[in-house]
Amino acid sequence: MNENVTIEEQSVRPARSVCLLNDSFPPLIDGVANTVMNYAKVIESMGGRAVVATPDCPGADDSTSPFPVVRYPSFDARKKTGYMAGVPFSPSLAQRLQEEKTEILHSHCPAMSTILARELRDTLNVPLIFTYHTKFDIDIADITSSKLVQWEATRLLVQNVTACDEVWVVSNGAGENLKSLGYEGDYIVMNNGVDMERGRIPEDRVREALKDYDIPEGIPVYLFVGRMMWYKGLWILLNALGRMKALQYRFRMVFVGSGADLEEIREYVEDLGLTEDVIFTGSIHDRELLKCWYCRSDLFLFPSVYDTNGLVVREAAACSVPSVLVKGSCAAEGVTDGVNGYLIEENAASMAEKLIALYPCGDAVKQVGEGAARDLYLSWHDAVVTASERYEIVLDKYRSGGYPRKPEFSRDLYAALGNWMDRLGHAEKRISEVKESIWNT
Repeated sequence: MNENVTIEEQSVRPARSVCLLNDSFPPLIDGVANTVMNYAKVIESMGGRAVVATPDCPGADDSTSPFPVVRYPSFDARKKTGYMAGVPFSPSLAQRLQEEKTEILHSHCPAMSTILARELRDTLNVPLIFTYHTKFDIDIADITSSKLVQWEATRLLVQNVTACDEVWVVSNGAGENLKSLGYEGDYIVMNNGVDMERGRIPEDRVREALKDYDIPEGIPVYLFVGRMMWYKGLWILLNALGRMKALQYRFRMVFVGSGADLEEIREYVEDLGLTEDVIFTGSIHDRELLKCWYCRSDLFLFPSVYDTNGLVVREAAACSVPSVLVKGSCAAEGVTDGVNGYLIEENAASMAEKLIALYPCGDAVKQVGEGAARDLYLSWHDAVVTASERYEIVLDKYRSGGYPRKPEFSRDLYAALGNWMDRLGHAEKRISEVKESIWNT
């Protein structure tokens, strides 16, 4: 049975000592790293203790962190995966967590972090929770084209997830994706929050912050925030804008973010004749400046079916900006078309039709934005309060023997990991041989 956990009007129970594990953490930043940071901050603010365990990374400086960050040995896998790969053996980390009197392990990545967490659970005798954030089948396919390697990697990740005492997912769609990978256990939907306060920045401050950008008055401003990757639905978005341009509609489209596909996306913008209509800001780490962009926009365009939660949709909602989303996507959960957002089919024609119908974004769109602020916004404080309530249930259940005994961490897991890496190496070698053969002929 799958449970949906909601915020209840009740006092927060005593905070606990929690170890949060994830394969990414600043200076490597993504949505999950942001989640871990906010969990840690709120747990500390509630009087608890949060320790973040993450792989060592060149350039990391944790000296100003408001909570302890413990780094363990790693090797550089950024060219292949974008992340450092932790080595999941760390006696010093286990000792540190014993000193911290850690009561709960909470992993946010099914790879090395959960392997390490399983080892730590055996040492510390505490429950292990796992949160599923990302559609890892897409990430794995992006790393290797070998179907056999993809299958073995997925099997290893599902094995890790299954070995945890309790599994959380960030949306119903994320849970369905996890099931599709072969996971057969139960899960709980535990929504993530956002670190933006609800409310708009005064218009004069917004315009002053963005005065250097070419944004004419009287035309709609559309916004996308996220990694600049094609799988975020950017084909749909750009082709829709190309259709509008051909019909002589005027607008500004703002892209905030960076990513591996950025240069290709820039080139495609030129091919569509949209260069004068599109603004690329790059990554923005200043949260106040980012909020200014949300407040300057009329609609947030997010046609991604990849994302399992769409925190940027809630950031837009914090600023009373409605989103245009693909019907049935995880990001669209909780959205009713024309009430607190807008829904389209997964194609450019549908998005173009919706944007033209809403043009030029008047009072009706603003009213839907208010609905988004009312229905979709969730602060990190409220999200972690709900998670902390569940921590108590997990801890009580673990101590009373309510969870079935999970398999101990064994050398079989290392063998599976080694087998996967070996096959990955063979697959890459074979691809190189084929390319060389084609080149020589």
